[in-house]
Amino acid sequence: MEGESTSLKENLNEWRFSLHPKYILLPIDENHDQVKNNVKNVIYSEVTPHPLEKNLRLVCFSEDALTNILDMSPEIVNTGEFLEFVGGRRLPCGSLPVAHRYGGHQYGLWVGQLGDGRAHLIGEYVNRLCERWQVQLKGSGLTPYSRLYDGRCVLRAAIREMVASEAMFHLGVPTTRTAAVVASDDTVVRDLYYSGNPHREKTAILLRLSQSWFRFGSLEILAKGGELAILKQLTDFIIKEHFPDIHLSDENRFIRLFSEMAHRSLDLVAKWQGLGFTHGLLNTDNMSILGVTMDYGPFGFVDSYDGGFVSNSSDGEGRYSLSKQPDIVVWNIGQLANALKPLLSSSQQVHMTHILKTLDTYCKNKILETFLMKIGLKKERWGDEELVEKLLDMMQHTGADFTTTFRQLSELEPHEMVTGSKLEEKWSLKRLSSHSSWGCWLDQYRERLDKESVDSSSSCVFSVERVRRMRLVNPAYVPRTWLIQEAIQDAERDDFTKLRFLLQVIQNPYEVQPEAEARGFSNQPPQWAYALKISCSS
Repeated sequence: MEGESTSLKENLNEWRFSLHPKYILLPIDENHDQVKNNVKNVIYSEVTPHPLEKNLRLVCFSEDALTNILDMSPEIVNTGEFLEFVGGRRLPCGSLPVAHRYGGHQYGLWVGQLGDGRAHLIGEYVNRLCERWQVQLKGSGLTPYSRLYDGRCVLRAAIREMVASEAMFHLGVPTTRTAAVVASDDTVVRDLYYSGNPHREKTAILLRLSQSWFRFGSLEILAKGGELAILKQLTDFIIKEHFPDIHLSDENRFIRLFSEMAHRSLDLVAKWQGLGFTHGLLNTDNMSILGVTMDYGPFGFVDSYDGGFVSNSSDGEGRYSLSKQPDIVVWNIGQLANALKPLLSSSQQVHMTHILKTLDTYCKNKILETFLMKIGLKKERWGDEELVEKLLDMMQHTGADFTTTFRQLSELEPHEMVTGSKLEEKWSLKRLSSHSSWGCWLDQYRERLDKESVDSSSSCVFSVERVRRMRLVNPAYVPRTWLIQEAIQDAERDDFTKLRFLLQVIQNPYEVQPEAEARGFSNQPPQWAYALKISCSS
């Protein structure tokens, strides 16, 4: 029986996909391998992956994803069969490769059909915890949904996605996973900054995992095309497979589904804001129906705090800047609502409108709750929003580092933050303290802590508890763009040492690690780091 084995598999001959993948219950275009522009009345198209050819080698892997999701022993990565599997050459027993059809709003405009242009869902795996995971290869060749520069994934993009998905998982943010990356000497032409200077880059394939790869655009394409029977079929499928608390017999099931997807998405963006994470390309085709982070492209973690931080150099108008992300997610949820409207009665549409009107307030409250935890407060009181806003405003004016400032706030008592040797040792907090309002803010912060400490047995106990809480939500390390870039530069020369060390560090992002400290992971970023640009090119 699926999911019953408790042993970790050491070779692919012992490992197999589910013989009953759920996605085969949905409409599939069986005219496979025919690359075409317009596909109608299907959710998937059958299409065979195109393997990498030259000099396959393992770049990196996630031991956690392999063992806890795929029931694979870490030793399996040393086998030739595993390389051939991830490289697209050898598909395990039970594989049925398909590409998913979806559409999307990009930069606020409906662009029609998109779909998996370089990714193949190759099967489903039910693990020993009875969890069903969809296994995907990304960078595995053309599909019926491929567009310009599709089919392959370049090595730098594969590394960025691997690092980001691993970091987000260990930071406690819902995310898709990457189990492994395999590279080859096959090359493709890419124009990194769309500047008219294309050049050849090495390619790679990622082994990606998610419990569902459906996104807002999966529903949008069906509603926009008037494919309402399939829209209802897919929506009921999503409810049955991923939202067990909603019953198919419930006449309000689509409203309940919408509300759940909307609130999961807002919970997610609140976590992003609390980490200074910018997705970079928050189109509706990159929004998961499960409320997990997906499709890592031009993402970034802000260094010197700036609410206008834009991680994507292609986003000239700053639509997807750090501070605008919550509003964009709410806007995207509005497009999801439009996709579901054909399934609703007039009274249910009114109900949906009421839900939409509550989302801004819900999101603001979740973000405030997130930042209160970051400064060690458990209960919201009057004036807390102003306290947080003033802190962020001072950080922006002084160029204080986002990640390091919050971490260093947990390393000193408030009275030590005014002046003295301990403050001098905290480079980002010292920069923040140069603001003319710093002393006033500290007074307000201490007063606020005093109010909360009333519920503790002693001020000493409260202080210890404050530090503990803050260190649980303020990481010592995030995968900064410059750290990833250094790892990429070496990896393109087949030296994966820095990359693998970075992956090791972000497995415990809330713990100070001596070797990471020695390598400057929590130091002020080098000057060249602030000039780095990341584009959509992949």
